[in-house]
Amino acid sequence: MNYRHVFHAGNFADVFKHALLVRMLLYLNRKETPWRVIDTHAGEGAYDLARAEVDRTGEWRDGIGRLVGLDRASEAGVLLAPYLDIVGACDADGRPQVYPGSPAIARELARRGDRLVFCEKNPEDFAALKARFARDRRVKTLDLDGWTALGAFVPPPERRGLVLVDPPYEARDEFARLAKTFAAAHAKWSTGVYALWYPVKDRRDAEGLWNAVRANGAKSALRLELAVAPDADGGLVRTGLIVVNPPFVLEQEARVLLPALMRLLERGAGAGAHLVEAFGA
Repeated sequence: MNYRHVFHAGNFADVFKHALLVRMLLYLNRKETPWRVIDTHAGEGAYDLARAEVDRTGEWRDGIGRLVGLDRASEAGVLLAPYLDIVGACDADGRPQVYPGSPAIARELARRGDRLVFCEKNPEDFAALKARFARDRRVKTLDLDGWTALGAFVPPPERRGLVLVDPPYEARDEFARLAKTFAAAHAKWSTGVYALWYPVKDRRDAEGLWNAVRANGAKSALRLELAVAPDADGGLVRTGLIVVNPPFVLEQEARVLLPALMRLLERGAGAGAHLVEAFGA
């Protein structure tokens, strides 16, 4: 595996994914009973945006860097505030010193009884991940293939929680692999929240994954997409998240968040787009 997320840390896809992740975890915290997060492709956990790898791409500038002027008093600003509080203070360009990946976000919102399982196969990233969370007894870091983890750790003992699956999509068959592995995990634990992230490089892949989730027995699911430029612009300009068993408030919150994020992140007035599609109860 050659993919390393450090080159893309804080980009528009991260902002989209992590803002929604925070909303889901806050919802889980509404009940006192503990939960578990399983992050199948955890990366390093957090990223120093002053690193040379980050400067090489500068993707954060069109991501987290665009949120520096957000009106926190607006409806979307209120929903984004917990995410931005975790990101922390930014410099004049909108760059935080450290950008939190999904593991750092989950740890920040985890309570004393909650548990976190982070899996990462890249040796360099796993070493950084393990060191970052070594002193937190709530956290288990595993040098384990994420696809194996998805089946091995469900259902969790808590019977409440969220599985985040965001593979690198280096292999052409990863959409099909995600659909198959999700189906097996869902058969073992049908009540958990599953957040399946994907890049939209070919719309047929996204449609195929959505149709597979619907065919695999999920009682409810939410499909969310954000585009920052027309697909013809090339490169990654559209990203998506399928949430199985979404918190009941998430669809309403997404209808506020996605248009606001589109306006903040789009690369040219009118260049962005967003999608909110749901089925089930």
